[in-house]
Formats: sequence, C-alpha cells, structure tokens
Amino acid sequence: MPTADIDGIRTRYEVEGDGPPLLMFSPGGFDANLGNWRSLGAYRRLRLVEHLSGRYACITFDRRESGQSGGRLERVTWADYAAQGRGLLDHLDVERAHVMGGCVGCSIASVFALAYPSRTGAMVLFSPAGGARYRMKQHERFAQHLAYVEAHGLHEVVSLARSSEAGFSKDPRVGPWVTVIRTDEGFAQRYTQEDVERYRNLVTGLLRVMFDRDTVPGPEPEDLMRCDAPALIVPGEDSSHATSAARYLQECLPRAEYWDVPVEGQTEETVPPRILAFLDGVDLPSATVAAAASADVDA
Repeated sequence: MPTADIDGIRTRYEVEGDGPPLLMFSPGGFDANLGNWRSLGAYRRLRLVEHLSGRYACITFDRRESGQSGGRLERVTWADYAAQGRGLLDHLDVERAHVMGGCVGCSIASVFALAYPSRTGAMVLFSPAGGARYRMKQHERFAQHLAYVEAHGLHEVVSLARSSEAGFSKDPRVGPWVTVIRTDEGFAQRYTQEDVERYRNLVTGLLRVMFDRDTVPGPEPEDLMRCDAPALIVPGEDSSHATSAARYLQECLPRAEYWDVPVEGQTEETVPPRILAFLDGVDLPSATVAAAASADVDA
C-alpha cells in the first residue's frame, strides 16, 4: 500500500476507483485508519467504499497517529488533521475534491472545508461524533491515561502498548500515540525520554482544544455559518454520535441537507445511493490520482 510524506509524517493511503476525487476522513476515534471504512461497525455492512468507488476516486488514508501512519509528540489540533488531508491532495496533484467524514472524521472534514474552501467540492458528514456523553467519555479517557503516566511513567506506557493490540479507545492507559509507539522505534525511544510534567501539559492542552464542547468538536459555529460547501448530513444515534450533533451541523451549515432517517433505516440499499445522488448533483472536474499512487507503490 502506498505512503506519502506529509509535513514530515508518513501517511499510508489508498486510491480506489475512477472519476472525481473523494477525500475520505476515516472513522474510528484515535485509531482512524483507512481499514475502518470496511471493518468498523456500521461501515462494514454499508460497504461505502465498494459502492462509491464505482463512480468516484475514493482516497482513504490512515490519519496521523493512527494505523500505519506516523506522528509527532505535539499538541495536535483539528487543523493539523485537516492539513494532512490537504497535503495528501497536493501529493496526488488533486486541486479540488469532495470530502467525506465518518464519526470524528466529520469534524476534520468540516475544518478542511473551512480552511481550504477552494479545494472543497461537497461534504458528506456521516454519523458525526459529538454530544455531552461523547465529551465526557473523552475527558475520562485522557484522565485515565495521565493517571497511569503519573503512577508508572512513560517507559511503562511503551511496555504496555507493546504487550497488547488494544488502542486508546479500548485501553486508555496506552495513550493517543499508541500506534506510533508500536510502528516507530525512534518515536518510542523519544517518547520515553519526555519529561513527565511537560508531557502532562501537552496532553492537557490537546484535550482542552479538541474536546471543549457538548456537540461536534472542531469547527466554530460562526465559521460553519459562513461555509459555502453543500453538505449532506446523515445522523447517528448513540452515546458517541448523538443525533443532536448532526442537528447542530444542520443548524450551522447554510447549504446542508439533513437526511432524516433513523439508524435502522441506514442500510446498504439506502445509504450508498443517497450519498451518490447528493455527490452527483455537485459539479467537480475529474482528476487522475492513480498515477501518483502507483509511483508510491513502485518507489
């Protein structure tokens, strides 16, 4: 599978299908890897990439600090995640693309559309993460991680991360950099050498910036209200994807279409055709991305 260097960070990606480009920000919380589009929860049964790649060039990738992509020990922001997507479009020589987010990927897709309006066609926001319980869950997760660091040190975080395959969502003790610890020996060594107090301040700052509200994290409402990109919103309905989060996006985005269908009505027979009909209604020049992807594989 090809990789690209995006701002000094290894990014694993895949391009499937032909046609106008569709940049897809993966679901999966702090392990938002490209495989989640096929294996995670509802995405497994909806088979979105299989259906969408029949008419679009689907660009999926491991978000930084996820999957086989690299990362840095820094206070990561939503803007950093969006910049990774922009860098991947640059790498593939794609000037403009539709964007789609699943779960927390909706926050990144929205931030991308606001930061790079000339690069954005339409947005599909599928089951946006957000809500009061979602925020509380994130704060509890980070608190558990920092408590483990205080009690055992960063060396033990690395040891624990290497002793299992659990991610940050399933075992908060391993922290948000767990996948990079497992895939990058140099990063793991630098991680253990970090001053614990400095690390605590970094993690606390990351949490404060990323999960500061009881709705969709990331984009500010005033900015969303100035967004020109047409958007299709498909609501979720659980403790991490509150329906109120989807309604918030509907309220703020001036060109939003809200597909008011319950989760049980979101099936392989209904969802892909609805997304395709929406995307087909927005003009976007075709772009060839396969050549760059092939070059990366051959390199």
